[in-house]
Amino acid sequence: MLTVIATAAMFHGCQGDDGAPGPEGPAGPNSLVFEILQQDFVNSADGYRIYGTFANEIGGNLFDAETILIYRLSGTIDAQTPIWQLIPRTIYLDTGEEVDYDYDFSLEDFAIYCRGTNLSASPEFLNDQTFRVVIIPGTFTNRNAAKTVDYNDYNAVIKAYGIDDSHVGVVKPQRKS
Repeated sequence: MLTVIATAAMFHGCQGDDGAPGPEGPAGPNSLVFEILQQDFVNSADGYRIYGTFANEIGGNLFDAETILIYRLSGTIDAQTPIWQLIPRTIYLDTGEEVDYDYDFSLEDFAIYCRGTNLSASPEFLNDQTFRVVIIPGTFTNRNAAKTVDYNDYNAVIKAYGIDDSHVGVVKPQRKS
């Protein structure tokens, strides 16, 4: 009985100031969604491309299990309703020409490519392009999302993975030839 009373007195008497805050946790990405706004493709040795690094765009590299999806702004319904088109995408023109958008990425950087037949005759596909990059966390909240989400639908992806796109960062990738 004496032990119970001593233990109760010990916990009851533990009062005082809170300790100093602990160290800050590891940095994560600043944003899971960022936008490349009104960018022109650069003609390089392997075709037209837009290049960026995640260190510049989100403040650090991707984590091992993360992946990205890139959507191209293909139009708008009204001023508040953009139409996002998942790439890779091939667009067939009435002239018989075609335009291909594609991308690749590593943990450190990404490149968006535009290739096609006679691109110089269709500068509207090379100039003033806007893309939205969505980073899918490796440990996404809804583990069933990958089975049910329509990746062609930007809004479905954002909803399925619980990504907040209310504060989309706007970046300007660097030029690299």
